[in-house]
Amino acid sequence: MSLSRKRKKELRKLQTQANSLWETQQVLVGEAASVAREAGRQLGHLHREEVKPRVAAGYEAYAAPYVDRGLKVSKKVVNDTVIPAAGAVVGSALSVWDAANDTRSRLASGRGLNLPASWAKSAPVPVKRGIGAGGVIAIILGVAAALGVLYAAWQTLRADDELWVADDPLRAPDA
Repeated sequence: MSLSRKRKKELRKLQTQANSLWETQQVLVGEAASVAREAGRQLGHLHREEVKPRVAAGYEAYAAPYVDRGLKVSKKVVNDTVIPAAGAVVGSALSVWDAANDTRSRLASGRGLNLPASWAKSAPVPVKRGIGAGGVIAIILGVAAALGVLYAAWQTLRADDELWVADDPLRAPDA
């Protein structure tokens, strides 16, 4: 297919215009990218200089006292209730373990059981099946943790007059 000179000239002109438009678009996209980079950098500065300090001040003013109080109560519950109870359970379990080891060593050495005379004629005691010492410790720790979380949530969500913001409509900042 052969094209006339006039068509070839028009096609070259159209191709030149298309190339010029493409170059202009590339420059425009480059400028838009640099504007977007600068906007991101300025947004980072704004976050560091304005937003972050305000959020930290708001947290310190409103939430930190309740979080600290919740932590103190949780520590007190753990130190005054959970640890002593768990220590008693662990101590009882260790004494039972020691007694079992002592009985096993007497049986292994051939000395037999050292039972009181009143126990000699009694019927064998059925083996008790139920929750073990580990289960008791887990339940106590779980209940204490749940109580601490509930108390902290209650302290955070209870109604205090000084925590509520007035229902005034927001107005635009002065420029």
